[in-house]
Parts: sequence; C-alpha cells; structure tokens
Amino acid sequence: MDTDYFQHEGISFASLMYSPERLQYLEKDFHVRDDDVYIVSYPKSGTTWMMEILSLICKNGDFAWCREVPNFMRIPWLDVSGIGEKLVDECQSPRFLASHLPIQCFPKSLSSSKAKIIYIARSPKDVLVSLYHFANMSYLVKKSNSFDEFMKDFLQGSVPFGSWFDHIKGWMQMKDNKNFLFVTYEDLSQDHRGTIKKICTFLEKELEEQAIDLVVEHSSFSSMKNNSMSNNSLVPDYVIDTKNNNFMRKGIIGDWKNHFTQKQKEYMDKIYQQKMKDLDVKFSWDEHL
Repeated sequence: MDTDYFQHEGISFASLMYSPERLQYLEKDFHVRDDDVYIVSYPKSGTTWMMEILSLICKNGDFAWCREVPNFMRIPWLDVSGIGEKLVDECQSPRFLASHLPIQCFPKSLSSSKAKIIYIARSPKDVLVSLYHFANMSYLVKKSNSFDEFMKDFLQGSVPFGSWFDHIKGWMQMKDNKNFLFVTYEDLSQDHRGTIKKICTFLEKELEEQAIDLVVEHSSFSSMKNNSMSNNSLVPDYVIDTKNNNFMRKGIIGDWKNHFTQKQKEYMDKIYQQKMKDLDVKFSWDEHL
C-alpha cells in the first residue's frame, strides 16, 4: 500500500487517517469546552505514554479501564477523520483528547476557552529515530531509501505534521499560560513519579500516595508493552503492520546515538541551533549539542 499525503496550510497529512474537511472543520467550527484536556505533541514524542498516565489518573490508579478499553477509545484523537470523529462526538465531558496538530491548525475556539493543554515534547534526535522506524512499519509516514535521506526530510519538515521546530516553537507561545503544561519525554523517564504528581497538580486532581504508586506502576514501559489495549497492537494492519514490528520499541532516552554518524550529529546540531536560536527556552537535550 502506498502512503499518500495531502497539504493543509503547507503541512503534510497522511490521507489514510486525515482529511482536509476534518481539519477545516476543527480549525474554524469545532467547539473547545472549558473542561476539555488536550494532550498535544509532535508524533513519536510520548503521546501514547501520556494517554496511559491520564487514563490511570482519571481512575485514581485503577488499571481495569486500561486493560479493557483501547487507548484510542479512552482518549480519542481529535484530528483523525472517520472513526476518530465519531469517538470525539460521543465523548462526554470532561473530555480528554489527543492531537498532533500544530498550533495554527488547532481549533480557534481554544483561545477563548479555559481548556487545559498538556504538551509533551522529546529530543528531536530521538523523535527522528523513532519516526524513521515507525515509517518502516506503518502506512502513515513515507519510507525513505536510507536514514540519511529520512533525516533530510525530517529537517525540512517534509513529513506528516510538518517541521518539529515549527511545531514546538508554535506551541511554546503558550508557555506562560496557566492552562498550559509543558512536559518532556525525558522528564517522564528520569522522574516518572515526580512528573505524574506535577500532572495531577495541573489537573487539580488529588490522589493518595497509594494511587500515585499504581499510576507509576501501570504506566511503566514494560506494563504498557505487555498490554494490548495500550501498545497499539489492535490498530488495523492497513494502518500499522505489527506482525514483524513492535510499536513500542525501546522507550529509552538517547537511542539516537545508535543511529547517527558523527557527521549526521554535527549537521543536525547546526540546523537545530539555527532554527531554535530565537526561542528563549532551554531544554534538557540542549546539553548534548
């Protein structure tokens, strides 16, 4: 099966799961509710992990829901057409929804609402590696002839949802908004419990320490990888070929070191510094430049 893209506001979207009509509706006519909570991210940045954490927080650590209902039904994808639209329409308040949309494509009604945004980001080098492997097992991202070729497409923003740099810089415009929480994949990896407590505070959700223990335990990489409701093994094989691949691959920080040559590292570091020089924010991965 070929992977087809269409363009919306100069950004590529996979025709298999997205449509111009859905994106136009979301941007102009979708009503953001004051009690909505959105997980927003660039692809391969930890969205599935955050979906599991929020599912567990909602249920006070009880993992039964996560074992019985697929994650995309617990927290529907806002931007997916077809079944995604139906799941969002049927979602009862307070809604927890996920999205990969860049800020300029997000519903305009967000600006006049009290909805909360949890933006999860990850080192662009690890995002690139994860997206490269994902392209080789899915029909949502076009495969490349080599890792070097894929890197160039990524750095040019010629992949679904456009430029990683534009995506994060766009959403970081909201960093001082009290209804915006910025979390990194690295935060979750290095201080899992502390970051979960931070998320609870942001959501104004008080959990007992025992409930926090359960959220930590059941949102671990090993727990999710062994849970068919969380590891995306139930996604149709016309979207992802999971027979010879695993959606949840390693779940580690710094896997890029196993893929990059020194020349590729230096090239990406140079592009990163050029693209991010005007953003007055320091990230944990900056120290590796």
